[in-house]
Amino acid sequence: MGKEKKSAGSETESLFETSSSLGTFFTHDEFRQMGKARRDSCPRESHAVWQPSDQRPDPLKLLTESSEGRVPHLIPIRYGRMLQSPFTFFRGAAMSMAADLSTTPTSGMRVQACGDCHLCNFGAFATPERRVIFDINDLDETLPAPWEWDVKRLAASFVLASRDNGHREDDARDAVLSCVRSYRERMAEYSEMRTMDIWYASIDVEKLIPKIQDKEAQKRVQARLTKARERSVLEHDFPELVTTAGMTPQIKDNPPLIYHQRELGRDEFAETVQNSFAAYRETLPEHRRVLLDRFKLMDLAAKVVGVGSVGTICGVLLMMASDDDPLFLQLKQARPSVLEPYAGRSAYANHGERIVVGHQLMQSASDLFLGWTEGRLGRQFYFRQLKDMKIKPIVEVFTASAMRQYGELCGWVLAHAHARSGEPIKISGYLGKGDKFDKAIAEFAVAYADQTERDHAVLIKAVRAGEIEVFVEDV
Repeated sequence: MGKEKKSAGSETESLFETSSSLGTFFTHDEFRQMGKARRDSCPRESHAVWQPSDQRPDPLKLLTESSEGRVPHLIPIRYGRMLQSPFTFFRGAAMSMAADLSTTPTSGMRVQACGDCHLCNFGAFATPERRVIFDINDLDETLPAPWEWDVKRLAASFVLASRDNGHREDDARDAVLSCVRSYRERMAEYSEMRTMDIWYASIDVEKLIPKIQDKEAQKRVQARLTKARERSVLEHDFPELVTTAGMTPQIKDNPPLIYHQRELGRDEFAETVQNSFAAYRETLPEHRRVLLDRFKLMDLAAKVVGVGSVGTICGVLLMMASDDDPLFLQLKQARPSVLEPYAGRSAYANHGERIVVGHQLMQSASDLFLGWTEGRLGRQFYFRQLKDMKIKPIVEVFTASAMRQYGELCGWVLAHAHARSGEPIKISGYLGKGDKFDKAIAEFAVAYADQTERDHAVLIKAVRAGEIEVFVEDV
């Protein structure tokens, strides 16, 4: 669970570019010129190009490779969700896009990257101080990597989501331009801020709502925020997820999406869970261990979540401090990041720790119970709260106007996340004040969305030919 030793000049060490001698530093203008100089080796216009090479890996081959090690009976659910549309295919094909992004130009500047940066991996949630902020909320693939990779994946997701909603191509392009323009302009703002001020900054949902231009979207967000604030674990989550019909509270089975593992005997299973949980506890700071110790572990069940995560081992833990004081924790399997073959191995021996550190680097506030562990068979996991005023965007109902403004918001969040771990002055110097980079990314996003539609068609063909088994859930 500790850190692996890093070799000299490793990829992770190059995340932060610092002066080589103690006491020297560069001025703001010198940093900006360093970023601007990167345009010589990587012109901003070069980001517009997406052209698959003759050696491009077969998307179905990568899809099946990414299913290796997953729970076999859940894999058809994953394929069924990816089958729904090019956008849902895109959400489950982070490995394929990572391979594609590795062939595209980069400026050579690295940040802590999300790794699976699409518009559904952003959302609102409560901070430990009970403020509700908007931030990136899914970082299973996080790793130090080129900042452009996140921008390009996010941009392509806006084209695909816009098409999925029936928006015109011009509207889809405008959503991308709004997103990338916001990223560039916010990065310029962060480049003028002091380092500590960047770290303290956050995006408060209460302050965002009055700025939403689409009035229907504004009402919808306000209603969902009010509902999230009123929702309690005891009155809502507990009766929804738990049965009290037996001697002790137990999570309700709802197969195939929520179910109890029965492979081991009861005693052996209980011992395995307790040992892994004890190891998780040790990764928390002392004051949070004291808090966690107020609760007792009552039950654990597997829970199918998302698109890309389907088939990995995910679960929900029921914790009780008393008969009317529940807490739900989420357990998620941590596999190697899809970026590793192209950005370098993680500095952490446990991928759960990699993900926890990624949360702490990229989010302006992270969950109280973030921690990691290792299971009986060597599988690695991380923990966080299952629900804590979490509000996911309902992208499917976005109008073109709402999509544009949401793009602006996501671009802002991503700029802040990158500015926390990278060099905002250099990145801003590279981006410049004009829209050259914005337009290049818009061209890339459209071309890559077209590529995704072709890849999705390949999946449909394979399903029709009986080469891939899918399970399509009832709507």
